[in-house]
Amino acid sequence: MTDTPARNDAPTRVLLVAQFDDALHAHSALRRRALERLGCQVDTFDPTAKGGMLARFRGGSVADRLRDTIARTTPELVLVTGEVLDVGTVDALRRDSYASWANLLTGDPDGSGNTTAAGDLAAAYDSLFVPDSALASRLRTLGHARCTYLPFACDPSVHRPMRSRDQFRANVVFVGGATPYRETMLAGLVEFGLAVWGPGWRRTALRDYCRGETLSMEEYVKAYAGATVAVNIQRGGTAASRDVGCNQRLFEIAAIGVPQVAGDRGDLVRHFEPFAEVLVYEDPAGLRKLVKDVIHAPAAGEQLAAAARHRALTEHTHMHRMRVVLDMARHS
Repeated sequence: MTDTPARNDAPTRVLLVAQFDDALHAHSALRRRALERLGCQVDTFDPTAKGGMLARFRGGSVADRLRDTIARTTPELVLVTGEVLDVGTVDALRRDSYASWANLLTGDPDGSGNTTAAGDLAAAYDSLFVPDSALASRLRTLGHARCTYLPFACDPSVHRPMRSRDQFRANVVFVGGATPYRETMLAGLVEFGLAVWGPGWRRTALRDYCRGETLSMEEYVKAYAGATVAVNIQRGGTAASRDVGCNQRLFEIAAIGVPQVAGDRGDLVRHFEPFAEVLVYEDPAGLRKLVKDVIHAPAAGEQLAAAARHRALTEHTHMHRMRVVLDMARHS
């Protein structure tokens, strides 16, 4: 994928307000890199960062420190991820800023369906981006016209095929925190050579299959790259949820280039062709059958993975998503 600059009239100075680390919040750096590849000058502000001795000496609230950062960097767009800032802080700072303010919901769609909380964010910002089309539709119905559906994405320079060995090699791999629903779904896969990664698994019946808990982004990619088949299970079941959005993992596994078996979510068909690019299950029996089929037909699995990777790289990178954000900010 080529690095196409942003439109001439799109914002070029961006302040990205997010948490940054190499594990749970590693995607913040990937979004920053995508913006930079689109020609933006990007400054960052982490409300949770200690900031070193100078920041401690200066003191001040998050609002004060962010106000100083805005004055120093003069952004045209302030892009905030999720609820890292309280609404009161946004209201106060936005009144004194000529920048466009946008919020990018980045939580798992299973946890982003609180319409009231999302509506508060939509009211506080010039634009709100949510990873669930049903939630976006509900918010627009409530009068939040500048609420946009924006799915998650991948970074091809990070999420890529690689040869994994030792503890990162397994037939069936799932990476993510333990939940009762996930435990139930994965219990039927142990005979195929299951490996799970993520917090909480060592307190479940699948403890013997847990190979690690906290993973860096590099380790996360290695874990899935070493799979014969990658399993994607969102936190909750689909039947009881109003949310239809797909998680970050869907796009990242596709870019890593391994066969993926994912839960049936309403938005999935917007981005991948079921059973041609991603296998889709509805219940534990369906998951078990599809995993077994991939293990016993590796050539078909490789063809599936190649098709999904091509789709991810041509339509679902962070650069694709950040172009939408910049274009929306241009009209604010």
